[in-house]
This record gives sequence, C-alpha cells and structure tokens, in this order.
Amino acid sequence: MKRLTTLFAAILIACTPSITPDDQNTKPGPEQGTDKPVTPEKPDEPEKPEIQGVCIDAPLVLELDAAPVLGSSGLITVCTASGKEVDRIDLADMASVNIRPDGTMIPKAQITADTKFNTFMDALKSGSRYRTVHYTPLRISGNSLIIKLHNSVLSYGTEYYVTMEPGVVQGHAGVAAGEWKFTVKSKPTSTTLSVKPDGSGDFCTLQGALSYASTLGKDTAVTIEVGAGTYNEMLFLRDKNKVTIKGASNTGTVISYPNNESWSSGSGGSRSSKPSAGSSINTSGGRGLMLVENCDNLTINDLTIENSFGEQKGQAEAIYFNSGSNAHKLIIGNCNLLSWQDTFLCKGVVWVHDSLIAGHCDFIWGYPKACLFENCEIRARAAGYIVQARIQNAADKGFVFLNCKLTAEDGVPAGAMYLARSGGDTKVYDNVTFVNCEMSSVIASQGWYSKPSPNPASPTATSGWKEYGSKDPSGKAISGHSALGRMLTAAEAEAFSSRTEVLGW
Repeated sequence: MKRLTTLFAAILIACTPSITPDDQNTKPGPEQGTDKPVTPEKPDEPEKPEIQGVCIDAPLVLELDAAPVLGSSGLITVCTASGKEVDRIDLADMASVNIRPDGTMIPKAQITADTKFNTFMDALKSGSRYRTVHYTPLRISGNSLIIKLHNSVLSYGTEYYVTMEPGVVQGHAGVAAGEWKFTVKSKPTSTTLSVKPDGSGDFCTLQGALSYASTLGKDTAVTIEVGAGTYNEMLFLRDKNKVTIKGASNTGTVISYPNNESWSSGSGGSRSSKPSAGSSINTSGGRGLMLVENCDNLTINDLTIENSFGEQKGQAEAIYFNSGSNAHKLIIGNCNLLSWQDTFLCKGVVWVHDSLIAGHCDFIWGYPKACLFENCEIRARAAGYIVQARIQNAADKGFVFLNCKLTAEDGVPAGAMYLARSGGDTKVYDNVTFVNCEMSSVIASQGWYSKPSPNPASPTATSGWKEYGSKDPSGKAISGHSALGRMLTAAEAEAFSSRTEVLGW
C-alpha cells in the first residue's frame, strides 16, 4: 500500500490513499456496533489522494508498507495541472553525494565555481539573486520517503501533480500522472509571516519565508515568527531591509544544517541567475549556514543557528553577515550561535546581546566597523582563539566585548583558549576590546596569542588589543596578560562602556 501526501515535519497530514491491486481485493468489515454491511469501493473509481492548501515550501511524502530503499536512477517530477514541469529530482545525481547517518546528503567533492549544477543541489532565491548550495532532496524516515522540492519552484494558489518513475524506490512501480495532486496555499496577505513545521502557518521553512519577504518592497518591514521545532536547512537573504526573525525561544526554535569549507568553498556569494542543470555554478554559495548580503536593519531573536558540521577542522560559519558598505545594522538577541571554526563572520555595525556564541578557532571574526557583544556567553569548545579581527580603519571600534562571560565546555583544559590572534595582515587592524568581562581558567595566562604580531604591535587607547576590568569567576581582578594587549584606564574604557559609545545608537 502507498499513501501520497504532504509532510509537515511534526504531523503527517494523511490524504485518502490511492488504490493498489492488493487494496482492491480488500473489503472493509461491518461498521462497528451495527449489523449494517459496508459497500465495497468500486475498483474503477478510486478516491484521489488530493490535498488542498499546502505551504509553498512543504515537503512531500510517499508512505509505504516497508522502509524504502532508494534506487540509482529515475526521475521525480512536479508539473502544473496543465502538464508544465516545474521541478525534478534525478536519482542519477545521487552519485555525487554521500549520505550521513542522520540522512543528510553532502557532496563527495568540494563545490567550487567550476562545479556543474545538478538536482542534488539547490539555488536559494532572495530577490533577484541565487545562492547555490548542497541540499538533501530525499530522506527516509521509517516507511516514508520524504521529498524536499527545490526552493521557489512553486506558485501560490496553483495545483500540481507529482510523478515518480519505477526504480526511484527499489521494487516500487512508481507514481503515475494525476495520481498524486496537491494545491499550494494563497499568497500571505500580511507582512507578519508565520513559519510552523506542522503546516499551519504561512510557510513550513524559514527560507520559504525569507524568499517571500524579499519579494516585498526593499524597505517594507517584515516580521517572521518561527515556531518551535528543528529546521534542517541553509538560509539566504539578499537586498532586503527591515526584516525581523523571531523564534519561539533560544532552544525551542533551532535552525541546523551541516556545511564546511571541504564541501562548499569560500565564505560565500550569490549570482544573478539560477544555474541550469549541467552548467558551472560560477559562484559558490559558501561554507556557512546563513548568508546575508546587502541587508540593513536585520534583527534575529530567540532561536538557535547551528552549523552542525560537528568536527574540529575546516571553516564552518553559522552566519556570515556581509554588508558591502560596512554600515548595515544587525541585531542578534537571546540566540545561540553554534559551530566550531569561524562560527560568526560579520561586517557592518552589529549588536549581539544576551546570547551564546560557541566555537574553538577564530570563532568570532571579520571586518566590522563595530561589533558589540553585550552580556553574552563566549564558550570555548576546544583549544583555540576567540577573535580574529580584520578591521579596515585604525579608528574603528572593531570587536568589543562588554560584560561578557568567557567559559568552556566540560573537558576543555585550562589555558587552552586565547582572547585573540592576528591574521598577520598589516593592511588591517586587530581592534579587539574586552571590558568588565569574567574570564574563566580556560583563558591562557598570557591572554593574547603572539604569532603573528598584531597590528598595531603596540596598542593605543583606540587601536589594537585592549582590556579593562577583567576578572575571574570569583570576582578577582586578572592581571599578567601579554603586553601585546593594553590595560585601559577607566577614562579610556569609557569609549567602550555602552552600546551608544560603541555603535552610536
């Protein structure tokens, strides 16, 4: 028996099953509690497995009597009611991926500008731009085959049908045209969008909501409320201002997907057109989970963003906030940003408050004019370095940590983490300041890593490595850090003592 339906991650919305030859010979028994006979269904008039009004980004599911085994060839296609194909997944492209134990499909070879686009890759759309990423079009969960269509291939208020060739699932006869139908919900009418994994919101994925938000006016304020649940996806937002993303809580709403330099090269960028199958992608979408380009006044609250690569090797950002003008604003509040190397990469003017940032190697880094971490926990997951700054101007505030706690996961030895290390580029500045921060024993006694030397090698009150009011968890003042870092006076520390002083707002 097979059931064809749309999967809402937490709830299967079951549609009426299609009729297989075995089903036609099965007659239901009498109605319970009565002696009334039940008329058998007519074999030539099967009920249609049709679902009305699903999210534009809802996954599809094929339910079978036993756990499906994927074949190595065959097509899954989605067509409009008139027969126009809008999406396809080609099982031959599965040869380009490895499947992790959790079912996530990751590329066998690093995706670079020369990589040829295939159906086991996606092009996340935001406005008129596309970010090319690897993704997982097919997952097996119990007896279900879960199908995730490509981003932005469907249209609102439109009916579609799905076909599946024999061989996509081993031993399965496939799905014929017209047997599996669904209709997409109408376009949202509000600028407050809801994302819920059970399908009861405007969208089932955060990327679906971001793609739609980017079609509205560039300066139209949009709020995206993301319900509790785990969302396995990568994200892209481009050329859209005044977006607020709000989760249910910083542990209840989790955006998690594995990515890494070894799978997708570079910090990431977008292209002006969707790549066609078999053509070079030209621009890698990068190694991060979330890529933000040219967006001002972005706010992210009450959720977790985790690059779940999960190994202590290779760059793997949770967020890359890329402001070409280095003036765009980003606010992150009550969030968890998790990875290992290069967790948070930013430009612009950034305020991160009441949040957890975890990693082990240069896990806070970038080129911001000013980036303030206020009342945050900065957690070491292994030996390494917290910050690598590449500040463009000597007078820019760079990275500032105000009233933060520097902690470590269990098992990380004392003295294993340094406050910062330099990238060794004399054309940029190592502007990093810690003010009134509580530093656990994980911080090395010399504080700052000495090779290569920072720029400037002799810090001033406004440029280079600096600290003021550092203390251990008992409240005892910390001294003895390397002279590569300057101990500020109270008067000098005033310039780093508040959001207004650091960010100007």
